[in-house]
Amino acid sequence: MDLRLLPLISSATEIVHALGLGEFQVGRSHECDYPPCVAGLPVCTRPAIPVSGSSREIDRLVKERVAAAVSVYEVDSALIRSLRPTHIITQTQCKVCAVSLDDVEHALRDQIGVTSQVVSLEPYALADLWRDIRRIAEACGCRERGDELNRSLQSRMVECSEEARSVESRPAVAALEWLEPLMAGGNWVPELIEMAGGRNLFGEPGRHSPWMKWEDVLGADPDVIVALPCGFDIERTRGEMHWLTEREEWHRLRAVQTERVFLCDGNQFMNRPGPRLVESLRAFAEMLHPELFAPTLEGVAWARL
Repeated sequence: MDLRLLPLISSATEIVHALGLGEFQVGRSHECDYPPCVAGLPVCTRPAIPVSGSSREIDRLVKERVAAAVSVYEVDSALIRSLRPTHIITQTQCKVCAVSLDDVEHALRDQIGVTSQVVSLEPYALADLWRDIRRIAEACGCRERGDELNRSLQSRMVECSEEARSVESRPAVAALEWLEPLMAGGNWVPELIEMAGGRNLFGEPGRHSPWMKWEDVLGADPDVIVALPCGFDIERTRGEMHWLTEREEWHRLRAVQTERVFLCDGNQFMNRPGPRLVESLRAFAEMLHPELFAPTLEGVAWARL
């Protein structure tokens, strides 16, 4: 195959490698970090804002740039031109989470001057992941590989879900995708929680993650709280939990009293719409039903507060 692939979102890089096309990847975004072998590839994007600040600081900076219709990412046009990609893979789902179609089309048109095929992914729900895998496979001339990968991933999810739903207890779950201000998990996260045998309290399947108030959490008094901030690993999430734990009412919550508060690597798993959503489902099942699922992903995808 005469392919030169440039995924500009981390989930697309994972899909490329799951399809067995990793040898054709010529570059990556600054967020593409899995599988580890991509670390040596040229990095073609960078954040336009500091990403080391607190939840509140990052939220403020992102909102300022979005309000001004300015991207939160920058594309290295000269580097992309030198890589001569045949396919550039990006997404339209969220201009905050990754380099968007607008960013890439602007760079291609005004700066780069290449004729790459742009493959734009649209991951809002689990069903969209299967379509995105097929979309990349078809663009690269290997649709059969896409169908085979989808069958394998879906089979693993069904097996996990059937076991998780075999128990009568369905704990009420508050999934928090941002901690200050509060945001509930949306898109595919509510689906994963329901498939893992839980009752999702906030956020709707296939819709953007909604802002919420602390009073919403208090009123629902969830059985389980799962913190999965977008872009944060477990330890960084742990460092941001003070936004919740320092609230006067925190210790009144049922989930806190029963020690069912969990921290997730939202960056690598829950918020990345790629093949490892299968592991994300397993992680939810382990947190919600420890009597059924051994903690194989504890310390990797999730941890206890």
